[in-house]
Order: sequence, then structure tokens, then C-alpha cells
Amino acid sequence: MYSALAEAWKKPRESYIAELMRERAISWRRQPAIVRIDKPTKLHTARKLGYKAKPGIVVVRVRIRKGSGEKPRPRSGRRPKALGVKKIKRDISKQKIAEERVLKKYPNLKLMGSYYVWEDGVYKWYECILYDPQILGETKTD
Repeated sequence: MYSALAEAWKKPRESYIAELMRERAISWRRQPAIVRIDKPTKLHTARKLGYKAKPGIVVVRVRIRKGSGEKPRPRSGRRPKALGVKKIKRDISKQKIAEERVLKKYPNLKLMGSYYVWEDGVYKWYECILYDPQILGETKTD
């Protein structure tokens, strides 16, 4: 089963995944940026990262806005070449930003891993797998 899932996700435009995810993305846009979900969207990837359907393990979907990190336009005058507003690259990836936002919202949980789910013209969605160290014990590594 997991190999069939992995094959379908490798080329989503050629399988049933693209249409399914397009419909889901429409509803995801209306949801809050950080949403706790019952089951992972990409089960085969979540299992690789350590997900198991048992108490103490939580899956959270995070929505991140696409685009580069633009700086605010300077107040004082200078020539346009030296403004330094556009073409600014972020030091950390969108996935890392998603992980940090989730950990900020759920401070009592620890991160097991995260993975890319889908994107449209404006947003990217990632899913983070978290675990509760009080329920599962401190045997997991950070």
C-alpha cells in the first residue's frame, strides 16, 4: 500500500492526487494557518518520519505564504539601486519557518519531523509531526 501511495505522489499531475489536492487546497485556504489534523495527508512520508496512530502523537498542518523575504522600504532617500528591498533571500527555508511556528503554538510538544504537502499560487502547506514527551516518555530524540 505504501509503495502505491509513494508512486502516486511522485507524479501527482499524472495520478489522481492533483485533482484531489486541488479541491483540498480550496478548503485549506479558508482554514487558520495552523490546524491540528486527525490523520496525515501523506501517510507513507509520515510513517518514515516516525508517525504512528497512537496517543501522544499529533499531526499539524501549517500554511506558509510563498515568496521571498522583502524588507521594508527605507524612509530616507537613496538611489534605487541601493534600496535593498527586492531580491532578498531568506536565511532559513519555508519548511523551517513552518516548524518554528508550530513549536511556538504548541510549546509542550516536541518536533519529530515535517514534510511538504502541497502548494498553490499563494501558499505552501507543510505537515509537522509532534509528540508529547510526558505521554510517550523522553525516549524520542530531538
